[in-house]
Amino acid sequence: MFYRGKFTDGADGREMGAKRQRIIDQGPSYYGASPGSSFMYSVPPPPYSYVSQPPPFPVVRLRGLPFDCTEADVAEFFHGLDIVDVLFVHKNGKFNGEAFCVLGYPLQVDFALQKNRQNMGRRYVEVFRSKRQEYYKAIANEVADARGSSPRRNIPRAKSNDEAKDSAEHTGILRLRGLPFSAGKDDIMEFFKDFVLSEDAIHIVMNSEGRPSGEAFVEFANAEDSKAAMSKDRMTLGSRYIELFPSSPEEMDDALSRGR
Repeated sequence: MFYRGKFTDGADGREMGAKRQRIIDQGPSYYGASPGSSFMYSVPPPPYSYVSQPPPFPVVRLRGLPFDCTEADVAEFFHGLDIVDVLFVHKNGKFNGEAFCVLGYPLQVDFALQKNRQNMGRRYVEVFRSKRQEYYKAIANEVADARGSSPRRNIPRAKSNDEAKDSAEHTGILRLRGLPFSAGKDDIMEFFKDFVLSEDAIHIVMNSEGRPSGEAFVEFANAEDSKAAMSKDRMTLGSRYIELFPSSPEEMDDALSRGR
């Protein structure tokens, strides 16, 4: 966990729990001050004008991180921003490639979002705006996972990404994310070697510069095959793990047309 700039108090990572608790206890006023010396962007932040409400909680969610990612890697990725906390998300004790990053100043969220789809190592990382409640829930899940139990489920909760995948309707098309930029159709066919595929059923998405974007769409023979192929979700192709998502002809056509 990082405390940099004006939030540094001389403690080391062993006080992570206590510091996270202070974030929770002190509320949004903890982030109302101006940025510290490590705020390296040249654009001066405008003065806050929150009259009837506190400033938003400065947290972003990252997806697609390398499995060997460290807090130092996240700090370098957001170089110039004040990193207050980095919380890696685990599922069944394994890092799932997602993290929450709490920043030192609400305006820094906008700068952090500018890093969306930029590379960390050989992977591109997605950066999303998040909420205080999502960050707190992730902390609760990590604590419960460390204790070998599940958090209480007696309150309504939003579906997780995995639950959304499980309940999504299958049309026979899957979207692949996180492909090596050098991956070709033959690599994808080998990845799905348990299924009958032709090269014509594989569509690699290009970016605006005509280069592979790290995504692809695969058309399976039927919805049953695409659902069965979801068992390959987060398995590796080369040195990268691949995320799979149920998709549709409309989403596929839209993505492919943007890359033309």
